[in-house]
Amino acid sequence: MNLEFNKNEDSIKQLNFQLQQRLKRVQLGGGEKRIAAHKSKGKLTARERIDYLLDKGSETIEIGAFAGEGMYQEEGGCPSGGVIVVIGWVQGRQCVVVANDATVKAGAWFPITAKKNLRAQEISIENKLPIIYLVDSAGVYLPMQDEIFPDKEHFGRIFRNNAVMSSMGIVQLAAIMGPCVAGGAYLPIMSDEAMIVDGTGSVFLAGSYLVKSAIGESIDNETLGGATTHSEISGVTDYKFANDEECLDHIRNIFDKLGGQATAGFSRKAAVAPKENPQEILGLLPADRAKPYDMMDIINRLVDNSEFEPYKDLYGQTLLCGLARIDGWAVGIVANQRKIVKTKKGAMQMGGVIYSDSADKAARFIMNCNQKKIPLVFLHDVSGFMVGSQSEHGGIIKDGAKMVNAMANSVVPKFSVVIGNSYGAGNYAMCGKAYDPRLIVAWPTAQLAVMSGAAAANTLLQIQVASLKAKGEEITPEAEKELLDRIKARYEEQLSPYYAAARLWVDAIIDPLETRKVISQGISMANHAPIEKAYNVGVIQV
Repeated sequence: MNLEFNKNEDSIKQLNFQLQQRLKRVQLGGGEKRIAAHKSKGKLTARERIDYLLDKGSETIEIGAFAGEGMYQEEGGCPSGGVIVVIGWVQGRQCVVVANDATVKAGAWFPITAKKNLRAQEISIENKLPIIYLVDSAGVYLPMQDEIFPDKEHFGRIFRNNAVMSSMGIVQLAAIMGPCVAGGAYLPIMSDEAMIVDGTGSVFLAGSYLVKSAIGESIDNETLGGATTHSEISGVTDYKFANDEECLDHIRNIFDKLGGQATAGFSRKAAVAPKENPQEILGLLPADRAKPYDMMDIINRLVDNSEFEPYKDLYGQTLLCGLARIDGWAVGIVANQRKIVKTKKGAMQMGGVIYSDSADKAARFIMNCNQKKIPLVFLHDVSGFMVGSQSEHGGIIKDGAKMVNAMANSVVPKFSVVIGNSYGAGNYAMCGKAYDPRLIVAWPTAQLAVMSGAAAANTLLQIQVASLKAKGEEITPEAEKELLDRIKARYEEQLSPYYAAARLWVDAIIDPLETRKVISQGISMANHAPIEKAYNVGVIQV
């Protein structure tokens, strides 16, 4: 191996180490003291509940581990958005598990908590996966109620989804393992079946303090809405259990008896490991993101037997399109080629840029995959569409719109992996978050923004300098450099994959070596949802 390979490998290993350290930190939720206080009540933590519930040794994908990271600092922070979401397996049945983390502000709902819960329900709805709610929450975080309570995509949307999911026949089970207050009380009770843990679980529209102030009645919370009240008097809950473990065992028993369901019928054969060593990805992806590389080197280490059937490989070469298998599943791959290519007409095309010919090719390939019922995988390392008079005169906007149209209207499931850059309209064309990927994940090497840091900083600098000059102020070269550095630092922070993950623009940041697993599990869940809609691109921009 050469020095460049070793340098690249060291860089990504360091980023992977940082990823694991950050994951360990967020997995502590509210911290060790709060965990100890939580467990002193005889309760399992949210993560322990999930581990106990899921099949031992089965594959899992955690969604939104970094949700809320760096946000709400003035409120004390909200690690993982105060709720854990995992796609996993219970009694051999794939499902979504949502567990409030009561060590984070007593499981109170922040704006990002609602967004993360809605994402969990969206995954359940799109893939027709059963969903399990492990409820332990003090309700809406009142100091921020205006950002959580009233709007369409706020708290109330969750209960609307409960009703819609029920009508769709999606199994919803809920376990009340701690407080369940006010509007949040509807979530478990709108599920198919509700369990409650004696002594720790409670559910009511208003707690004892609010009841006292509202109607003058003096009553303790246990009598008001504890397990005995709701299992033996009101009939609000269906089952009462002595502890967390008994409750979780019952959920497993229910899953053991679930009937089968139709599948989408995506093609799968026996999985074959890549012929090329996947570990080499770490040395092949340049540490310097400006350096070109051959995306085929990455693809050959992701796909089964390193076999890739290219589509129009001699045309539109800045986008690689082709068929392969990942962990046995058939996939259509659309990937940005990062090396400089030369067209038959003699023109040089920059890697990572989408040109008219590559957009045209990708649109056709995406339509073909829809015709053949093949799931799509997008590998992002894109700077955007080509700019300048030649591209504009050649109709780049029209060709880009064609690709976006074909991708946006796809009825086959789409999966996005942000390997490097994901800038501007390139993010859109490559199925960014706005285009409903079933899963979108990022490598630690990813950057997401409207444009690169250098381009954005220089553009913003020009605007600010022009504004100062318009006011008659002169700016020295030293002051200009200081201003540029300040702009660049602020923008660079927003480029980070952690900034994106905190806001759920991506579902997870993953070790590159987990990519095959994530895509395989993603197609497995998508296969639970038969395609019910005909593929129709409407008016396409020819």
